[in-house]
Amino acid sequence: QVQVVESGGGLVQPGGSLRLSCAASGFTLDYYSIGWFRQAPGKEREGVSCISSSDGSTYYADSVKGRFTISRDNAKNTVYLQMNSLKPEDTTVYYCAADADLGTVVAGTADYWGQGTQVTVSS
Repeated sequence: QVQVVESGGGLVQPGGSLRLSCAASGFTLDYYSIGWFRQAPGKEREGVSCISSSDGSTYYADSVKGRFTISRDNAKNTVYLQMNSLKPEDTTVYYCAADADLGTVVAGTADYWGQGTQVTVSS
């Protein structure tokens, strides 16, 4: 079964850190670009970060630049999103998406999507 599964969400205080994982099964992540997205209730989905399969180039939304870091471990077939200096406005469900084409990932129309992991930043 081809799928991606997110994990690592939870409750953290403002200023804290979390590391989200996006694990692939049924296919090899090496050849796929991966994106992290988030969507709060009643709001449009927002692209947070993505990483290219071809050269490992990374991209970040302005709202998370300098605080979040995306990385991949092809040996573990997993992509990570390290989130530091978390703010209450980072609270929402985070999704990862995979596609062989980076442009498709950026456009939010990737082939494979996970079910999401909840991140809550609150004191």
